[in-house]
Amino acid sequence: MTQERKSVDAAQLQRSLRFSRLPEPVRLEDTVEERPAAPHDSVSGAYNADWWLIRMGGL
Repeated sequence: MTQERKSVDAAQLQRSLRFSRLPEPVRLEDTVEERPAAPHDSVSGAYNADWWLIRMGGL
């Protein structure tokens, strides 16, 4: 009769420890970063109501 030997090498042991469980779930709050796209120019205090029109080439 042949007996099976179960030998686990170091690489196989590392793989089984690494992939034996799922990673911790990531919360949705940790995946989102909120910040303004462009800082507000509060130094000059200038406000142009038609800025979007000028910026988008409407004039």
